[in-house]
Amino acid sequence: MRLQTTRHFLFASAAVIAFASPAFALDGADVLKKINAAYAAQGGEIEAKSIAVDGSTVTLTGVTFGAYGNKEQVFPVGQVTLEGVEEDNGGYNIDKMSFDNVNYKHENIGIDVTDIYMSGVTVPADATTGTVDALLFYEEAHSGPAKVSIDGKETFSFEESTATMTRSEDKGTISFDVNASGFKADLKDVPDPKSREALEKLNMQNVAGDLAINGSWEVAPGTFTIDEYSIDLKDVGRLNMAFSFSGYTLNFIKSMQEAVKAQAANPNKEQADQAAGLAMLGLMQQLTFNSAEISFDDAGITKRGISYAASEQGTTSDQLAQMIKGMVPIMMAQLNVPELQNAVSAAVNTYIDDPKNFTITAEPAKPVPFPMIMGAAMGAPNTIPQVLGVKVTANE
Repeated sequence: MRLQTTRHFLFASAAVIAFASPAFALDGADVLKKINAAYAAQGGEIEAKSIAVDGSTVTLTGVTFGAYGNKEQVFPVGQVTLEGVEEDNGGYNIDKMSFDNVNYKHENIGIDVTDIYMSGVTVPADATTGTVDALLFYEEAHSGPAKVSIDGKETFSFEESTATMTRSEDKGTISFDVNASGFKADLKDVPDPKSREALEKLNMQNVAGDLAINGSWEVAPGTFTIDEYSIDLKDVGRLNMAFSFSGYTLNFIKSMQEAVKAQAANPNKEQADQAAGLAMLGLMQQLTFNSAEISFDDAGITKRGISYAASEQGTTSDQLAQMIKGMVPIMMAQLNVPELQNAVSAAVNTYIDDPKNFTITAEPAKPVPFPMIMGAAMGAPNTIPQVLGVKVTANE
């Protein structure tokens, strides 16, 4: 009886040891391999000098990022810590990826970024399947205060940036949201004296504001939509761009990545650039234009700009405003698009008299293939406003 009990104990102990052995432990090298495969599909390459595993934490040291196939231009990252790593059907889920603070110096330029991490990271098992599951996905990417210095003086900074991604339940749509808050730029020491003078008179020696981008990607039809791409500067104004096009499918992305890799692999730079240009031109044939809009909400820059331009020409702001109103119809007449000429002239007159907002929209009755747009641009450029459904409005 005692011998049988001992035998059972030994078998149980062996089973515990087997499941706890390195054969069943987290494979840090495979984690990096899968991350690198997904990143390489986007034209990049990741390397690490060493990999350490402690439970569900993988630590990569001596990490560098660079362009695929280019060993000469790499960006040193330092240490990357992956926490809460779990294997998932050959791929991996990572709770959080934390990066060393960036303290980069090159000649007279310095870049400092702190509190950098990504959370909710999904690493694909196979980055070559051509499906949405082959994409590297994250729920949030974050950085804390960042600054750029020139000759030791801070010239650009922002307080915080975040980027979030969400997938629909059927994985058919990916939505994204990017924000950079507390943006500041010091332009007092721009090298060109004339530019320094202009910035001073425009009250733009120091600018501050926020950046916001949000949109979505419908995977199957490849409909890529930017609802907002805005830069909002205090006492200047808010510039926003929005657009939508279709055809940006997974196959399109794969073809574009292959073109980038082929360009990087070709030692003949001139030949590589020509081949890449032709490849991109061919890919453009697959895209369809849906809509676009550019708008500007004034916060004081328009009147300051007219005042500065008037002083440079030796006239008054009112006189220059009238000159602009008179010149616009003449310039637009050269396009031979009477309907658009009238709309632009009316909008400019309204905006100059009382600067509030100015908007240019392009919304055709139905989506327009890019080849049709390029054909119109080469053969009959005056038809483009009608083809794209262009409208111009002010103060609406």
